[in-house]
Amino acid sequence: MLWVLAACTPPTPVVEDTWEPNAPLRERCFGDLGEGAIIGEYDAYGPVVPRHCLGTNHQDIDAVGKLVFLGDSITAGTPPTPLSQIYREVVTDGITERFGEPTVENCSEWGAQIDDLVVGGDQLSSCFGDTEPEPVLVVFTIGGNDMVEWGQDLAGGTPREVVQADFEAKLAQLGETLQWFRDQEATRFQAGVNVVFANVYEYTDGTNDVGVCPLADLFDVPEGITEFREGYVALNEAYVDMAVRTQTDVLFLFEEFCGHGFYSDDPTNPCYRGPDAERWFDDTCIHPTPAGHQHLAEMVLAVVDE
Repeated sequence: MLWVLAACTPPTPVVEDTWEPNAPLRERCFGDLGEGAIIGEYDAYGPVVPRHCLGTNHQDIDAVGKLVFLGDSITAGTPPTPLSQIYREVVTDGITERFGEPTVENCSEWGAQIDDLVVGGDQLSSCFGDTEPEPVLVVFTIGGNDMVEWGQDLAGGTPREVVQADFEAKLAQLGETLQWFRDQEATRFQAGVNVVFANVYEYTDGTNDVGVCPLADLFDVPEGITEFREGYVALNEAYVDMAVRTQTDVLFLFEEFCGHGFYSDDPTNPCYRGPDAERWFDDTCIHPTPAGHQHLAEMVLAVVDE
């Protein structure tokens, strides 16, 4: 079946014993989402998740001298959101308040995919020197453009096994990217490196009706791809698995933004959050509004603070 990851024996789940340690993560953190919401079985991978439930807590971030942004257009920023309201600018302000003004490098790019971190765009080599004398914090979003391309390939008739092979290859590349930071700690990052990255969200509030966004056709988002639902589950489970294995931190962006998409005002959507829920996706379908960017920045800073 498409999107099914290779079987493995996961570690024993790790939970913080200060609060409901035996409750499943979905119950502890995502209980406000309806039963029809598609949530991965994250407990199997053993993530440490604190009370704020915005992401994992595998790192102690107590200093930041250099702040590096990688990834795609969510991080690079897109109109109509002003530059000052893009989440990376808000995060930069928050890091400055906490640790003093850092050196900032932004290597994120519009349209970037997972392999652009190390292959096509080679973002890793662009943003880091041979040695980094100060503690480094890396923040990125990646994977949304890959999801769209996999959907386009399926809609265009590419065999599922070919798409599945590319899916697995891209995930392996992301795992290698995260492991690269850990492998370089003894040489390049002797002052320390921490990594915070987001899982992949979607704008249909779990309905899989990609046509709900008026500009979906303009941005060539394929419709009728039933595998999208299981694809997001498999992708985001893999992100949690990689965060645990590399002791980096992943944000639960998918879960936080579900219910704030283009069906936010529809009580029948699987993630309905009530009549006051804001839409956090702008008219490009796949990028945050200023309110969405603000919430994403708050998620990053919450993980930094934990």
